[in-house]
Formats: sequence, C-alpha cells, structure tokens
Amino acid sequence: MNKLLLDTDVVLDFFLDRQPFAEDAARILALCEKKQLQVFVTPVLISNVYYILRKLGSHNKVITHLKQLLTLVEIASIQKAEVLEALASDFVDFEDALQHFAAKSETGMQLIITRNLKDYSQSSLAVMTPSAFLKAREARGG
Repeated sequence: MNKLLLDTDVVLDFFLDRQPFAEDAARILALCEKKQLQVFVTPVLISNVYYILRKLGSHNKVITHLKQLLTLVEIASIQKAEVLEALASDFVDFEDALQHFAAKSETGMQLIITRNLKDYSQSSLAVMTPSAFLKAREARGG
C-alpha cells in the first residue's frame, strides 16, 4: 500500500472544490477511504485548513469537515527534531519544510502529493502532483 503525505493545497482543493483540481483530490481521498492508500497530513495542515475554511463557514461546520477528514487520514507528527530540521533546511517556505520533515520521519513514507512542486525542490522524498500520481497509479494497474 502506498504511504503518502498530502500537502495543504490538495486538501483545500477538495474542501473548496477548486476546479480543475478538486476531482483529483477527491479521487485520492476515495482511495484512502477504500484502504488502498495510507494518507497522512500534519497538524500544520489541520491548523491552516481550519483557518482558511473558518473564514467561509461556522466553527462547527469546519470542525465537522475536519473530523470527517480525520476518519480517512493519519497524522504525521511534528516533534522538536522536525522543527529544528525545518529551520536548518534550504526550504524557502517554512510550512513546506515542516511538512517535508514530518513526512520523512514517518517510517515507509514514499512521497508527498502537492500541486506546488517547486516548493518541494529540496525534498529528499519523491514529490508528485495529484494528477501525476493518479496517472502513474493507473499505469501500474492500481
């Protein structure tokens, strides 16, 4: 089973129905729901998604959506070591550095799914867009 980390932009694509990206995000989450993928997010993602969605809806509605998301995904932890690695890294975006090092600390993590490939140019993990990941998976017969 693939073990991957979803970046904030992909989760927001799903929740905000951002076209044309929402469909790929929904397909990835559906694969997760079917237990065909093991998907992780970070506490940073949860906080950022809450902040953005809260501008558009009530606290209770946003919390309900996040709880539903958490029935599908796992949380990659961010400890002091990951924060220190992020601070010392060459990543331009600190949030992306935190996401990367959280993913890297998870045993067996294979890749990061994001639409912002350039932000992960320093990543030592594989990085793919949702579309490229789904196409590669289909090509493998998955």
